[in-house]
Amino acid sequence: MTSYDDIAVTFRPTINRIAAGAVEREDVGALPYEEVRWLREAGFGALRVPVEFGGRGIRLEDLFRLLIELGEADSNLPQLLRGHVAFVETQRAMPESAQRTEWLTRIARREILFGNAQAERSDSSTQSTTLTEVDGRLLLNGRKYYSTGTLFADWIWSGGKLGDEFVAFAVPAEAPGVTRIDDWDGFGQRLTGSGTTVFEDVEIDPAHVLPWDESDRIRPLAYTTGLYQGILLASLAGIARAVLRDAISFVQPRTRTFGIPGNSVPREEPLVQRVVGRLASLRFAVEATVLEAIRRLEDADTGRRFDSTDDARYSAALIAVFEAQQVVIDLVLQASTLLFEVGGASAVSIDRRLDRFWRNARTIASHNPAIYREQAIGDYYLNGTLPRTAAQVLRSESAGVESAASAFKPAPVG
Repeated sequence: MTSYDDIAVTFRPTINRIAAGAVEREDVGALPYEEVRWLREAGFGALRVPVEFGGRGIRLEDLFRLLIELGEADSNLPQLLRGHVAFVETQRAMPESAQRTEWLTRIARREILFGNAQAERSDSSTQSTTLTEVDGRLLLNGRKYYSTGTLFADWIWSGGKLGDEFVAFAVPAEAPGVTRIDDWDGFGQRLTGSGTTVFEDVEIDPAHVLPWDESDRIRPLAYTTGLYQGILLASLAGIARAVLRDAISFVQPRTRTFGIPGNSVPREEPLVQRVVGRLASLRFAVEATVLEAIRRLEDADTGRRFDSTDDARYSAALIAVFEAQQVVIDLVLQASTLLFEVGGASAVSIDRRLDRFWRNARTIASHNPAIYREQAIGDYYLNGTLPRTAAQVLRSESAGVESAASAFKPAPVG
């Protein structure tokens, strides 16, 4: 099996280029269109595509190690790739079909990237996005928010209602009737392309619709939930690495220490050394915790038995991801604040943009409410309650309803 270093050496020149422009992009609010193109051309989007389709077929853990390195360069990049990573994982688990072969082959050829558009703003979890049959055509209408990565994508992975059933579907990003708006106004992670996506009478190919009853046969939903959360944790781990990197680069060339008369060398000051030592320890704990959670998720997936034991196995892995979230958020926020103890007033210079680490970490930490995850962990250990995913909530609203998607389900291949 190819070692991680052999895999990473291909991408480190691109990751270094991305890192070189991170502060400037943050300063002017430049969306990383070119940087995403670099990653696509280097084959980053094909890393988990199976070898038989032309991809690298690497382990999930190795992908996440690369995502952490990418997050060190720019924490926006791993997050904006969430939809693509999730789409590839879904296709990996799908049964053989002509459509699956087409998707995976095109991704392996570096032709397409996927974005994600799922969230809506409403008073309930009910989806207002609809697929409707009109004169033999399937038309999509709706509005999605927090559409991470869609501004950079060729295709969009989304969901809505077909009749009374919740379905997932893929739609070309530049199809007539699709509007992508850069209106994400968060104070952190500002370059993830997490704006609004509007669908107005967009014609959808029925072959690109996936009913949830078929999704259940792919793998338990806990895997995808853990995957999405894990990518956010990878971005946080990348921030922890970047905090340590910038602390070292800030201290090493300096020649004056606060409160010490005459010439002094901060890198030889015990208190400064102690701060950097603490930052290194926080980075180590964060990265180790994230990778252990991802190993649990990957072990659950590779050990799937396609029987009644699977839900418990995947749920245990999801709980591990939730546990990692509780620890990682706190440690990265600590690190992004402690960083300023190495430099005094000069560390808050706008030119350095060291504030971006805390802003980005705080924004990522707010993406999925940690207090709800903490409660789910406690309920799991005290009462054996398996955590519910957002998709399960949506699906439960459609329980017992005859499948409207069946009329548009493509014929089996082979």
